[in-house]
Amino acid sequence: MNQRTLFSLFAMSASCVLLTVHVLAHTHQTTTKATNDPPANLADYPDWPYPKGVQEPPKPDDGQLFRIPGSTKSYTDTQINRSTSTVDWFPELHPAPPAAVISGKQGAYNACGQCHLIDGRGKPDTADLQGLPVAYFLQQLADMKDDKRHGSVPRATVNDMIPVAKALDDADAKLAAEYFHSVPAVRSARVVETDTVPVTHPGPHNVQLVDSSGATEPIGLRIIEVPVDVKRTLLRDATSGFIAYVPSGSVKRGELLAKTGDAGKTLPCAFCHGDGLKGKGDLFPPLAGRSATATARQLYDFKSGTRDGRSAAAMKPVVANLTDQDIVDLTAYIASLQP
Repeated sequence: MNQRTLFSLFAMSASCVLLTVHVLAHTHQTTTKATNDPPANLADYPDWPYPKGVQEPPKPDDGQLFRIPGSTKSYTDTQINRSTSTVDWFPELHPAPPAAVISGKQGAYNACGQCHLIDGRGKPDTADLQGLPVAYFLQQLADMKDDKRHGSVPRATVNDMIPVAKALDDADAKLAAEYFHSVPAVRSARVVETDTVPVTHPGPHNVQLVDSSGATEPIGLRIIEVPVDVKRTLLRDATSGFIAYVPSGSVKRGELLAKTGDAGKTLPCAFCHGDGLKGKGDLFPPLAGRSATATARQLYDFKSGTRDGRSAAAMKPVVANLTDQDIVDLTAYIASLQP
């Protein structure tokens, strides 16, 4: 099956899959307090931390069963993309997920695994939930419920999580938190330093696709994350990872920032996030090996003030003096670490 055919089959974007959530999110955005609204000057934020997707009308499901190598499972397009539940290609690789993770709740929210994948590792456009402390996980949901956590730009996917957080009851939230905490973290992407990258364009589910022309372009001041295997990523295979293209020299520069603060520009990350950035205590999450794209969004959200929950007071002075270059370098280094 070629990429064009696969693209057509799966060009139903998250707004179609998560129809209930997005309608609620739109309503939320029109009623959010002004103090929490994203800043008007969107030019202050680079595009790369906020992957764009494409939207096309869904085509009729012809009942074709899709399979991936190594799995005994098979699913139709409806099961993969048009259900509140999510698919689980390799159930033997993780604990049994609770209902909120695999089934969702009809009329309220889709399964967590739709966006974060069944084992919680997520994609560059969503959060990696693996190994997060339970208390930290629940605090993030509480911040969203209290309108204290938003994205710096309207298309940030965290904005779609706000109605989900409000719809989750406490018991389901705790079960989901405990499940994701129990799944050992894995590195989300293979980091490749380079001066040039493949030309990419937006694909379904906010996945960035390498252009079929084979053209390249300077990487500039950005990080580009693309699937190792496009087909498997679009089929929501959690075991198929990403390649993170980062600027040459960025990992070393990021290491200096992370370990020393670079002469007072910021604070050493390990002070709060522990040795190897593997987390410390209940409220300082592990960072090592997580998506550079996703991590960069958090830094911009702390800096803009749209992320204003319990942990924000500690993070705001840390990010206050970081430049765009610093954020590229720091997140490239963090992504390169083993969890």
